[in-house]
Amino acid sequence: MPIASDSGTEPVPGYAAWRKGVAGVLAKARKVDVSELPDEPEKLLAVKTYDGLTVNPLYTRRDELPEQPLPGQFPFVRGGDATRDVHRGWYVSQRFGGTDAKSVNEEILSALENGVSAVWLSVGANAVPVADLPVAIQGMLFDLAPLTLHAGAEVNEAAAQLFSVLDGYQAEDRKAIRVSLGATPLTSLFAGSSAIDLDGAVTLAQQAVARLETVRAITVCGIAFHNQGASDAQELGAAIAAGLEYLRALTDAGADIADALGQLEFRFAATDDQFETIAKFRAARRLWARVAQVCGAPDFGNAPQQAVTSPAMMTQRDPWVNMLRTTLAAFGAGVGGADYVTVLPFDDALPAGELGVSQAFSQRMARNTQLLLLEESHLGHVQDPAAGSWYVDSLTDELAAKAWEFMQEIEQAGGYLAALQAGLLAERIAATKAERDSDVAHRKTAVTGVNEFPNLAEQPLSEAARVPAATARYGAAFEELRNRSDAFLIANGARPKALLVPLGPVAENNVRVTFTANLLASGGIESVHPGAIGLDEIGKAAAESGASIAVLCGADKRYAAEAGTAVDALRAAGITTVLLAGPEKVVADLTGTSRPDGFVAARIDAVAALSGLLEKLGA
Repeated sequence: MPIASDSGTEPVPGYAAWRKGVAGVLAKARKVDVSELPDEPEKLLAVKTYDGLTVNPLYTRRDELPEQPLPGQFPFVRGGDATRDVHRGWYVSQRFGGTDAKSVNEEILSALENGVSAVWLSVGANAVPVADLPVAIQGMLFDLAPLTLHAGAEVNEAAAQLFSVLDGYQAEDRKAIRVSLGATPLTSLFAGSSAIDLDGAVTLAQQAVARLETVRAITVCGIAFHNQGASDAQELGAAIAAGLEYLRALTDAGADIADALGQLEFRFAATDDQFETIAKFRAARRLWARVAQVCGAPDFGNAPQQAVTSPAMMTQRDPWVNMLRTTLAAFGAGVGGADYVTVLPFDDALPAGELGVSQAFSQRMARNTQLLLLEESHLGHVQDPAAGSWYVDSLTDELAAKAWEFMQEIEQAGGYLAALQAGLLAERIAATKAERDSDVAHRKTAVTGVNEFPNLAEQPLSEAARVPAATARYGAAFEELRNRSDAFLIANGARPKALLVPLGPVAENNVRVTFTANLLASGGIESVHPGAIGLDEIGKAAAESGASIAVLCGADKRYAAEAGTAVDALRAAGITTVLLAGPEKVVADLTGTSRPDGFVAARIDAVAALSGLLEKLGA
C-alpha cells in the first residue's frame, strides 16, 4: 500500500519523502552537505547494464506500463502457451552425451523416471554414433517427452534415423510428438563449430514440414554469441537477425511464411542475474512476434524457447557455488516463460571426474534444481508470475528496444551473413567482453569464489583442467592466475606467499588486512599473518615469514605516523617489494626508499597487479 502523501501533489504518494531520505543517507556516506547533491539524488544509485540500460533504485506507479495481452496472444510477451499445464510448468530438459548408445539409453530412461521431461541428445562426432541413434532413444514416449538433437554436421543422417524410428511409433495424436533436429548453420559459423550449411538446413526443414509430427529443423542458438561475451541485447539482436536470414532462405526456397516460422526455435542463455534473465525471455518473444507480424503472420510468431544456464558464468574455482548460480538462472528462465530449461551440472567447466564426484551426482543436482523450483516452490503454478512488476515490465521494454536497434544495425550492414563476414558481430561483442573483463579485473563485478572470497585451500586442478576454454568465462583471468599458483605449488610444495604487516590495534587494521588477504588469495597468493606486532618486531616477522613481498595494513592516520619506519624496517629485513593497503595520497609525503613500491586499493586492476606479483614470486 502506498504511503500517504502530506501534500497530495506528488505523482506518487510518499516519493518526495523517500527522495529526502535517500539524500540524507548519500550525504552522510559521501561526507557532503545535502545541498551539494543533485536535485534527483536517487540517480546516483542507478546502475547501467552492458547494454547501456539504466536500472533505477526504485520503481513505482510512475513507471507503470499498459498491461500486455494474456499468455498465448500476440506479442506473446507473457508467454507463448495460454494452456500450459500448471502442474508441469516448463519442460525439465537434460543434456545427454556419451558414446555408448546402450548406456546413454539407460541414462535417458532413468532420468525420465526421475523428473526429466525433455531430452537433449548429442549424436555424431564424440557422441552416440548416428547409426546407433535408434538404440539410444529406444523406449522413449515421444508424445510425452520432447526430443532435441545436437548432431552438428551429421544432422541430416541423424534426422533420417530419427524419422525411421518415428515411422514405427504408434501415437493417437502425431502432432503431440515434438522433435527438434537442432540444425544451427548460421550461429555455428560465428561460434566456429561444426554444422551443415544453410542450404542443407533448408532441405532439412522441407522434410520436417512434410512430417505429421511437430518437427522443427532449425535452432537459432543465441548462446553462440553469449559465450563470446555478448550482452543480453546483443545476444537477442544477433539471434533475431539470424532468424531473419533463415526466414529469407526458407521462403526463397518456396516455403510459405507460416511453415518457415514453424521451422525455427530459439536457444538463449540464462544467467544468475535473475531480473535480466526474466526480461530477456519476455523481450525475445516480443521481438520475434514483431518479425512475424511484419511478415504478415502474427499468429505464427510464437517460437519455442530453450533456456540453458550460462556456460560463461560457470567457474572452475569453488565450482560448488555454480549450484547457486544455476538455481537463480533456472528461476529467471522459468519465470521469464522459457518452454524448456536445461540446467548445466555444477562441474560443467571442469573435465569429467575432476572433483571426484560422479556424473550421475552432478546431473542429479542439476535436475533437482529445477524440480525444487517446480515441485516445492510451485513456480509453474502461475502463468507469467513477473507480470505487473514495474521493474520487469520496464526492463523488458528497454531490452527489447535495444536488441531491435542491434538487429537493425545488422540488417543495415546487409543482413546476418554480411555482418558476420564484415566482422561487425565480432567487433561489437568483443567490445562488450572487454568492458566486462575490465569490471571483473577491477572487481567492480564480483565472481564469488574467484575474484571475491576465494578458497585458496582448494586442491590444484589437473593439467587437463588448466587448458584455456573456448567459452569466455567471466572469471577466466583470475582462474589463470590461480593456475599459475597451482603450478608453483606442484613444483615447490608451497604456494607463492606475501607477508601482511598489521599496524596498530586490530580495530584499526582488520578491514584492510581482510581486504588484502582476500585480494591476494584471488590471485593464488597465500597471506602470512604474524598477528599483532609492534614496529620493532617487523624485521623479525619478515625474516621468519620467508616472504619477499609485504603489504602494510592499517588506518590512514597510522600510516602518516608509522608507514615510513615500517617500510625501512621491511627493506632492512630483505623484503624486495613493499606495498601499502590504501590510496597513494595517504603517504604523499614519503620519499626515497621509505616510500612503498605500490598501493593496494579497492578499484585497482587486480588481474594486472596480481600477475605482476606472481611474476616477482617466480610463478
